[in-house]
Amino acid sequence: MKEVGKIWMNAKLVPFKNAKVHVLTHALHYATAVFEGIRCYNTPKGSAIFRLPEHVDRFFNSAKMYSMKMPYNKKQITDAIIKTVKNSTLKECYIRPIAYYGYGELGLTPTQNKVDVAIACWPWKMGESKAGKFTGAKCKISSWIRIDSAAQPMKAKAASNYANAGLARVEALKEGYDEAIMLNNQGKIAEGSAENIFILKNDKIITPPLTAGVLEGITRDSVIQIIEFNGGEIIEADLDREDLYVADEVFMTGTAAEVKSVTEIDKTVIGNGKPGKITKALQKSFIEVTMGKDERFISWLKYIKN
Repeated sequence: MKEVGKIWMNAKLVPFKNAKVHVLTHALHYATAVFEGIRCYNTPKGSAIFRLPEHVDRFFNSAKMYSMKMPYNKKQITDAIIKTVKNSTLKECYIRPIAYYGYGELGLTPTQNKVDVAIACWPWKMGESKAGKFTGAKCKISSWIRIDSAAQPMKAKAASNYANAGLARVEALKEGYDEAIMLNNQGKIAEGSAENIFILKNDKIITPPLTAGVLEGITRDSVIQIIEFNGGEIIEADLDREDLYVADEVFMTGTAAEVKSVTEIDKTVIGNGKPGKITKALQKSFIEVTMGKDERFISWLKYIKN
């Protein structure tokens, strides 16, 4: 990771190398943390953070679902995110706010410990999303079942949820795939390890409902709104794994992934084996939105001046 600028920790900007926590930090042992992933884009009109208020809202909602009392209000966190990006001098970056139970008492009960908050940003590399942007990702239906809200709140972006997702991702990579697709405990499609999923079948775009145990993705919502503003329709319905195999197109959405094509699932070729027409159009539309070229969605961009 390229260390650029400083990391905001409990209202202080700290050099990257000094942004440390104690080995007995509660969150390190019990995954008692919530976080966000946010993108800042280098647009023709300058750097702009994408859907910042929505990300901050979800950050606070995640904390509330875990009975975590945030030591800062939304404005303070919003200002801190902007301050951290400005300090980095990066024109484009990935932003990671995290709230976690810190060092104090070590035991299962977290609430006796102080809640710490940190914000970091770094240059973004396409990495594991590269296949989905150009040739189409090859996915595997994971042997690991997606945990659901009967176990813990799946609408929260919590560190504990991602241990489950990490198992699925590593399994897929070890077997030569680009990504995993997870089923819920009803055997229905939930989502990828870090993305929501959509299919196109007979000119209908379908995505699992939030009740399938999926994260309420902000990119998911963005893509749904783009489709609807362009006269299309989204159907939220449970999907079986075989629905993916016979789909005309499959694509995934996420802050890191943006919109990525899936062209193979469990060695089954999707459509003609190439990124589909609708997927490519959505990729183009989404980039135009993030670059501030679609005035209908200009309110989604928070321009900042370095």
